[in-house]
Amino acid sequence: MTSDPKAKTGTAPISDTAMSPSLAVNQLRKRRHDAIARDGAAERLQHGRGRLTARERIEQLLDPGTFVETDLFATHRTTTFGMDQKRIPGDGVVTGWGYIDDRLVFLFSHDASVFGGSLGEVFAEKVCKIMDLALQNGAPCIGINDSGGARIQEGVVSLAGYAEIFRRNVAASGVIPQISIVVGPCTGGAVYSPALTDFTIMVRDMGQMFITGPDVVRVTTGEEVTFDQLGGAGIHTAKSGVAHLSCDTEREAFRKCRELLSFLPSNNRHTLSVHGGSVPKAGSSSDGRKLDLADDLRPQLSGLVPNDAHQPYDMHEVLLAVADEGKYFEIMPLFARNIITAFARLHGETVGLVANQPRVLAGALDIDASTKAARFIRFCDAFGIPLITFVDVPGFLPGTDQEHHGIIRHGAKLLYAYCEASVPKLTVITRKAYGGAYDVMCSKHIGADYNAAWPSAEIAVMGPEGAVSVVYKRQLQEAGGAADRTALIEEYRKQFANPYYAAERGYIDDVIEPQATRQALASALAMCRNKEIPLPHRKHGNIPL
Repeated sequence: MTSDPKAKTGTAPISDTAMSPSLAVNQLRKRRHDAIARDGAAERLQHGRGRLTARERIEQLLDPGTFVETDLFATHRTTTFGMDQKRIPGDGVVTGWGYIDDRLVFLFSHDASVFGGSLGEVFAEKVCKIMDLALQNGAPCIGINDSGGARIQEGVVSLAGYAEIFRRNVAASGVIPQISIVVGPCTGGAVYSPALTDFTIMVRDMGQMFITGPDVVRVTTGEEVTFDQLGGAGIHTAKSGVAHLSCDTEREAFRKCRELLSFLPSNNRHTLSVHGGSVPKAGSSSDGRKLDLADDLRPQLSGLVPNDAHQPYDMHEVLLAVADEGKYFEIMPLFARNIITAFARLHGETVGLVANQPRVLAGALDIDASTKAARFIRFCDAFGIPLITFVDVPGFLPGTDQEHHGIIRHGAKLLYAYCEASVPKLTVITRKAYGGAYDVMCSKHIGADYNAAWPSAEIAVMGPEGAVSVVYKRQLQEAGGAADRTALIEEYRKQFANPYYAAERGYIDDVIEPQATRQALASALAMCRNKEIPLPHRKHGNIPL
């Protein structure tokens, strides 16, 4: 028994005399109550800021009454800077496990009312313990971030704690889903844990992420910038691509997190059954089931693509028609809007959707679109989620800005991701599929299992106008007549800018009516559900990062 237990724990000392079982239980209850309540300190501080406490956030996220807390009584071990007089149970982070829609999840929630939520040795140990449990038990791990960063009083020990967390983020990558919810500051080295997770959700006007704050920026560069202008939700969901989703309130963020998890398996060895719940892949009850496709026709897709090849349409309408109940969950909707990434269900099975968006940059691929789609594809592949790609792409975005910033390297990420993916891959070309972008957007040549095209599809090296200018350059110069050019364009369109030339060579498995798109995809997905392909022995590939 220690001579001064109060200094060690921040609670009343335990008597040296033996106590009855009932008295011991009562003392436990009091200690637990005092550790959680802390005389209302957390509520006063957080509610005064218009924010929830760490435990209230957990209650909002989990199924009611399912949270089991770990390390409630843990306290820091620092004695310098008067810290030995400020030992608070929990040490600035609440950790444990619970359930979301009856599925096990592990989580930690920063407690900004304790040392500003700053990370120290014990704080990091608590987080690492919960991450280890999540990995060992094959369950998602969720981090609710609201922290002032490293605890200065603990020096390099705090930095070591961050590194231990980062290492676990990497170990869990592709094994269990990892989600970060940013509801307060997340700055300096702390930003790299959310950056290593699969999905980041930020709350507007509350969450911020940046390496160096406004004061440092002003001193070093002379720029005047606010916290939100530097690293707020608006910046990271629309401009930098650091965050995937933004929400107006904390409660909305937790609801979004629950909805996102409903599309994801618990780990890379499980899949979501058609009727919900996570089951082992080898024993999935959905294997080999026969589908009823009688109600899968979608007449609203007929006539969606305009006759004028230069007139845009909204690819979201295609996704709504294909997805179960006309619903999908879009990922990064504000960033690189020329490509769409989303989760949906097709006959109850989660699928990943990747689609060019003709309404933005005509659907052309640029640097941001390439990296956005590549990361999404690799996540789906890691967790066994089939991929469905909708193609309407005129090519890669031209210009010196794109070339000088490495469109070749970034475009190669998208190509690599599709080639590497071994999950079922289905592709539908709705209109344009030109040049190298045709290859990159999950063509038959890079491993797609089923490729279909609408009658409006144009598959060629380039558009008819550009092709005629190259192929018939001399003839046009000699003739000098617009009528000749129009006739040549039409001739080229009939010969090459259609899906039938590719279909004749087997590059397209079928040309389908637009209204039959959902029907065709559901049938193809059922066909390749048990897909297996041999992979070469290697440690890992070298994606062009």
